[in-house]
Amino acid sequence: MLGPVVLDVEGPELTAADRARLRHPLVGMVILFARNYRSPGQLAALTAEIHALRGPSLLIAVDHEGGRVQRFREPPFTRIPPMAALGRLWDEDVLGACRVAASTGYVMASELRAHGVDLSFAPVLDLDWGRSGVIGDRALHRDARVVSLLAAQLCHGMALAGMANCGKHFPGHGWAEADSHTHEPVDPRARAAILGDDAAPYRWLGITLDSVMPAHVVYPEVDRLPAGFSRIWIERVLRGECGFTGAVFSDDLTMEGAKIAGDVVAAGQMAIDAGCDFALVCNNPAEADRLLAGLRWRSSAAFAERLARLQPRGAAPDMAALSASAAYRQARNDVLEWAKGAAATRG
Repeated sequence: MLGPVVLDVEGPELTAADRARLRHPLVGMVILFARNYRSPGQLAALTAEIHALRGPSLLIAVDHEGGRVQRFREPPFTRIPPMAALGRLWDEDVLGACRVAASTGYVMASELRAHGVDLSFAPVLDLDWGRSGVIGDRALHRDARVVSLLAAQLCHGMALAGMANCGKHFPGHGWAEADSHTHEPVDPRARAAILGDDAAPYRWLGITLDSVMPAHVVYPEVDRLPAGFSRIWIERVLRGECGFTGAVFSDDLTMEGAKIAGDVVAAGQMAIDAGCDFALVCNNPAEADRLLAGLRWRSSAAFAERLARLQPRGAAPDMAALSASAAYRQARNDVLEWAKGAAATRG
């Protein structure tokens, strides 16, 4: 049985403490960071050992959006420009941007799968209001319609590689200026403004989205709690009004924006009780141990169904077979040509 806790591991190889933690029945997923990568062979060995501990259904995830949030950047991984560059391409060539978005999703997902990684927490659906430093060029565009259409193509490319997706950060982190890693952001706008603009991609994308990560942002016109701890946002708005049917991940419970919920156990319990399927705890093994010891959770048919939806589809290629694939070579060429143009534009 797998559970709702998502945690990380200490380095490029598993320690004895990592192995013991990963065997805990409440663990359902592992998230990797740049510190877990030293070489392609090492990464493949690490992911193989993680999967061997609990079987392939124990998922391995990573934040691999492109730009400054891309954990593995050295060859054979393709460097992906920030998503704002894709939005700028849209402004010049709508259909060309759609093609590049699908190719980008495919390249990103297929390269990760070739190294044993099952899920990327992408795409970002936040709008570029020009206010949030932590979002910034991670956002595709200011226009929610453009964000939705480009995100749909990114998700399509990921699906072609057999990978699920995760839209973030519901209902939107683009307006709130503070960084939830270090502060407690607040978005004071009216409910109608947030739902009509920032949250619109979650409604428009519908069943395209396999999972969603809410923001550690307080929207006081709706609830005093950050969205990831709010039944109003998760159950009433996301699942009820937007019709979302996939899994919900909390953002990292060790971030400052989660402190409003209390210690890590209280925060994890509040996230699960609010409707999150998974609770993330990163960069703090002691806090992960506390959460595993204190969280109260019972599996359900809905959880099993949502977990199954996140499983990769089809056999993962090895990198040699992937590199020989005509589809991969063409998609990668699309990305590299776009990256070259994006760099020239910045220059």
